[in-house]
Amino acid sequence: MQAELDQQFMQQALEQAKLAAAAGEVPVGAVLVRDGRVISTGFNKPITTSDPSAHAEMLALRAAAQDASNYRLPGTTLYVTLEPCTMCAGAMLHARVDRVVFGASDPKTGAAGSVLNVFSEKQINHQTQVEGGILSEECGHVLKQFFKERR
Repeated sequence: MQAELDQQFMQQALEQAKLAAAAGEVPVGAVLVRDGRVISTGFNKPITTSDPSAHAEMLALRAAAQDASNYRLPGTTLYVTLEPCTMCAGAMLHARVDRVVFGASDPKTGAAGSVLNVFSEKQINHQTQVEGGILSEECGHVLKQFFKERR
């Protein structure tokens, strides 16, 4: 049951990634879920907003926090098409996200196991569960296609 839900929400994150690609941004999408409902979405916008922090995950977290009038988002799962970077992983920990599910690994900047694992640090006062590889081929394909068209 959980695996089916993970795939369903990752498909929605992939739709967000496609919106990023259509805007000329690196195609990464995120969907934040609580109690089986999408509470916010985001896609990469650092280029169009001239904001280095405008990653898909950050935008989804910001929207949900503003809607809740609370920077803490317990009871949530964040689905993202690409393994989070250090900045995004830190924001997820500060927001008290319960679970992070990502698609493709990021061997250059991944902070959920590929380069380092921010989530595995036991000294941090909040522990977030992480699961990678959900629809990894589809997520990776969107990224590869984007960069292939750019070259």
